[in-house]
Amino acid sequence: MTAVDATMLARAPKVLLHDHLDGGVRPETVIELAKEYGYDALPTHDVDDLSTWFNRGAKRNDLVLYLETFAHTVGVMQHRDAIQRVAHECAADLAADGVVYAEVRMAPELCTEQGLTLDEVMAAILHGFASGSAGTDLTIRAITSAMRTAARSLEIAELAVRLRDAGVVGFDIAGAEAGFPPTRHLDAFQYVMRENFHTTIHAGEAFGLPSIWEAVQWCGAERLGHGVRIVDDITGEPGNEHLGRLAAYIRDTRTPLELCPTSNVNTGVCASIAEHPIGMLRRLRFRVTVNTDNRLMSNTSMLTEFVQLAEAFGWGLDDFEWLTLNAMKSAFLPFPERLRIIDGLIKPRYALLRAEHSLGKKP
Repeated sequence: MTAVDATMLARAPKVLLHDHLDGGVRPETVIELAKEYGYDALPTHDVDDLSTWFNRGAKRNDLVLYLETFAHTVGVMQHRDAIQRVAHECAADLAADGVVYAEVRMAPELCTEQGLTLDEVMAAILHGFASGSAGTDLTIRAITSAMRTAARSLEIAELAVRLRDAGVVGFDIAGAEAGFPPTRHLDAFQYVMRENFHTTIHAGEAFGLPSIWEAVQWCGAERLGHGVRIVDDITGEPGNEHLGRLAAYIRDTRTPLELCPTSNVNTGVCASIAEHPIGMLRRLRFRVTVNTDNRLMSNTSMLTEFVQLAEAFGWGLDDFEWLTLNAMKSAFLPFPERLRIIDGLIKPRYALLRAEHSLGKKP
């Protein structure tokens, strides 16, 4: 195993499958947009204080409380230019973080309070992604999310399919999990499946195995948004674990887990990164991927996630390449484009990092 430090990990190519647009707005942008569009509900207009407020609000060990902070980011994302700016900055920030492929999700229904249509919201997002990633190594695509607590999922699934050739690669449901099972939106998921399109479902984050089971076996989820609660179906001592029927199925079918370690600590899944089930799930060879979820609320980045995992589990370059390839193989991008990124960016750059490390070179 090749030991790594933050400098090396900063140069490692990264793939991000689970990131929310409204959870990654720059705090200074929230303040500037609030002033520009007359949004007067912010708790503070000091950038540092607002950053701290968002992060402190997220650290309440409860998903529903965690989601409350989004009222302010969504509040400043009600106009075309504002949404486009947020999307542009998202792409630029991910490219600067070493991300070579990203799927960023957003619930467009949250951005229609000032009269924008769902199509107009998505057009602004896609335009911002294109401009923000221009001239970088980042390929970025969108996932449309429907709020599982609302009743517009079929409409938003149809939107996703309609924009499949314009930069949208999948459909998702998001929001409070307990009490709002995936099967409430079965018509939307069946529509997506009939259209030969892609689905990832928030499941197994705040709620357990029934949510994962419904997402996969009823709703056709190709990936699990979080899915961390699959550990509830794993028993036994380390090195002698027993997988229940559902956990075995998830591993056998290579169903990707979009794990978000820092976010999970914030929402009370575990007490620390070192106690996060990602260590066990990686050792048991589940299809593990590493993600940010909400970069603003969790005060994180892909580099931050990588560094914390390296420190907690002693992971080296081989581990992070494995995780990155897992994510790229699991992307909703067409197969030839996935191969292009794997063979043209990910593998060569990890090979270079290993070669430099073995020669004792400094970056």
